Amino acid sequence: MDGPSLLLIAAGLVALVAGAELLVRGASRIAARLGISSLVIGLTVVALGTSSPELAVSLIAALRGDGSIAVGNVVGSNIANILFILGISALIVPLAVARQILRRDLPIMLGVSLLLGLIAIDGRITAWEGVLLLAGITSYTAFAVRLARRERASNRSATNSSAPPARSHGLAVNALLVAAGLAILVLGSRWLVQGAVTLARELGVSELVIGLTIVAIGTSLPEVATSILAAIRGERDIAVGNVVGSNIFNILAVLGAAGLAAPGGLSVPAAAIRADIPFMIVVAAICIPIFITGRKISRAEGALLLLAYAGYTGYLIHGASTHGPLVAVP
Repeated sequence: MDGPSLLLIAAGLVALVAGAELLVRGASRIAARLGISSLVIGLTVVALGTSSPELAVSLIAALRGDGSIAVGNVVGSNIANILFILGISALIVPLAVARQILRRDLPIMLGVSLLLGLIAIDGRITAWEGVLLLAGITSYTAFAVRLARRERASNRSATNSSAPPARSHGLAVNALLVAAGLAILVLGSRWLVQGAVTLARELGVSELVIGLTIVAIGTSLPEVATSILAAIRGERDIAVGNVVGSNIFNILAVLGAAGLAAPGGLSVPAAAIRADIPFMIVVAAICIPIFITGRKISRAEGALLLLAYAGYTGYLIHGASTHGPLVAVP
């Protein structure tokens, strides 16, 4: 086996763990200092940060006119986020689901998934549709910030209205932790994907299978590392909020930017319209009964999610010759 590839994989794994640790620690401390719940932080700051690899890959692909990579990267990542990341996180620690996610963010995630299905059905995401998606993420973020401010004011009045504000230098340090964590996560995911792809090619695995499996998970590695570590550290709101928020950001922000940047609009491959986007919508809908029952994701439900992802991956590998590559190396 190739030594440099193995070293790159190992370095990527170490970077992912270190980056996730910094990100979760900084985000949870910022939430505590500002009186904002870790759920809101997970749905916004963490979700946007861990979606940065998808944004980079899809935007570059769109500028090159390769819609299959841009669309497939988002669709594949959203499926992996729910089935793989929530599944493995729940196996480690059963995940509590906040009431806010059930009432607001889960319906939004399902709604934007359906919206993608509608605008992609003609085989193209136009510049105007990209603007529509970007307007959606702007509204969602503005609403989340407004909710955070209201929550902060409520927490202050409930505890001590004369309490001193959070120290600015403390916030600055934790903001640096978040920024450093995000940077290390992106770098680690790139190292791991590059090492895995090189190793797989040397072992004789086809590039198509690599693109549909290894790299699909690779662009979601920041979410994997962050959600698992958040679950282990007891920050379960960040674990669930990160996944739901990332899926919303992926569709609205990533595909919105890609649709706007692509010359003549972003082309959507027929295979994605026929199979992958509908499956992504079904996966989003499955979250409703899972999240509602006991307002938690149990270990048994986590195992079922992982089995579903294994089945989907098996379908991709089995149909690789006709399905066509949906993702590529960032």
